[in-house]
Amino acid sequence: MPDEDVVELIMNDHREVERLFEALRTRPADRPLLMPQLASLLIAHSRAEESEVYPVARDEAGETEEVAHSQEEHEQADALLGELSKLDPASAEFDSKLEELIEGVTHHVEEEESTVLPGMRERLSDARRAELAQAFSEARAAHLGDQPGGETREELVQKAQNLGVAGAGSMSKDEVKEQLPRP
Repeated sequence: MPDEDVVELIMNDHREVERLFEALRTRPADRPLLMPQLASLLIAHSRAEESEVYPVARDEAGETEEVAHSQEEHEQADALLGELSKLDPASAEFDSKLEELIEGVTHHVEEEESTVLPGMRERLSDARRAELAQAFSEARAAHLGDQPGGETREELVQKAQNLGVAGAGSMSKDEVKEQLPRP
């Protein structure tokens, strides 16, 4: 079996998120069961990208602006997941927030699949992408079940670095949080 490719793993997660979005739209009665699945997948996927993929995409594939933009979109998705977790899945407000999340994540996926991922395919060797696939898979597995807003200081520092915030490594957790965009 050939080595896995981090680009393919990321795109597989994107397809699963799209499947969950469709189910959330068409099966409202199943939302209490589907939302935890969606939140778990989105958060684990985002954290793995932020810790393992984005630093390499930025430093080795030259995708600096795209990584910063993608990090901002992750912040927005995390905030919306947090808001959705507090709403009644049968409410009109939930419908509205869900559509906002779907729109934002769909936009993010389209951008990532048209800029960052092709850049990684072009500029990183097959072996490097296989190495990243392993790191991404391990980080993703470690974060399954995480909830919005539950990042460690180290995870927040990585987000800030992905955004290009200078000196984040010497800041306290609260100081780093202040440097992150607020949706």
